[in-house]
Amino acid sequence: MQDRTHLVDDITGHRRMRRNRKADWTRRLVQENRLTVDDLIWPIFIVPGSGIVDPIAAMPGVNRMSIDKAVEAAREAAGLGIPALATFPNIEMELRDETGSNSLEANNLINRATAAIKKVVPNIGIITDVALDPFTSHGHDGILRGGEIVNDETVDQVARAAVMQADAGADIIAPSEMMDGRIGAIRMALDAAGHQGVGIMSYATKFASAFYGPYREAISTGGLLKGDKKTYYIDPANGTEAIRDAALDVEEGADMLMVKPGLPYLDICWRMKEAFGLPTFAYQVSGEYTQIKAAAMNGWIDGERAMLETLLSFKRAGCDGVLTYFAVEVAKILAKR
Repeated sequence: MQDRTHLVDDITGHRRMRRNRKADWTRRLVQENRLTVDDLIWPIFIVPGSGIVDPIAAMPGVNRMSIDKAVEAAREAAGLGIPALATFPNIEMELRDETGSNSLEANNLINRATAAIKKVVPNIGIITDVALDPFTSHGHDGILRGGEIVNDETVDQVARAAVMQADAGADIIAPSEMMDGRIGAIRMALDAAGHQGVGIMSYATKFASAFYGPYREAISTGGLLKGDKKTYYIDPANGTEAIRDAALDVEEGADMLMVKPGLPYLDICWRMKEAFGLPTFAYQVSGEYTQIKAAAMNGWIDGERAMLETLLSFKRAGCDGVLTYFAVEVAKILAKR
């Protein structure tokens, strides 16, 4: 028999990576990571009133919704198989003050939304944030005293707010304000109130990022913010500090961990999953979403492919799921496959 060995065979030791890529069926057979509807959490924005679907200019395809419309959206999401929603309120300006006191109103906008959604769509998870930025007149995530965001007083308040959110039907509390000790305080408060079954998804590593701008427009805090959030968010340069921060949250009782933003911090996703083994999530934030949408609208990239590729990258980096404004769009695509 004629020897048909090629120089490439000698170079590669007869190992050819392309053998597993030669056909669609082989590529599907050996695919390491898959994106499914079970990986999606859909963040939505709630506003006062009724019958409101208000497009957000900086986030094409994303709307602020009144509670009745949010209930309809939750029903659609559940029908598509999306496991959970993450809800964020945009309350009236006259209700915002220096301490974010409206966060402690049992019947505030976010809690009414939770109760309404749970009544109509009980099988969808509700994840709520207890950070104070939607409630403060200065746009910060905590209480502002003498030019400083005070840690301990903020922790006391978010722990109380967490209990009220659980009372309203929240399944998971996701505190994002990055105060020291907040996870332990929230866990103790929830347990003392009989909410042992309510989980905590810690914003374990929330970075002082440039990618939050459109979100701040969505909840009307961008024009309110005085200064920046660098005294309590993590420096984007600091990976080791981020893991230390996450380790404290694990010790304090977090059930799940989150990395925010997502794509610029895939290394942190991987390191957290490897270090702790807890369910790990990425938040594909508003700036990440808007970049893809804007480039696609200008015809510069294939928006659908870019969307799916970035979401798959989170799975490859070890994430168990992703909070993404693309959730409904992706769920519809996946349902057709």
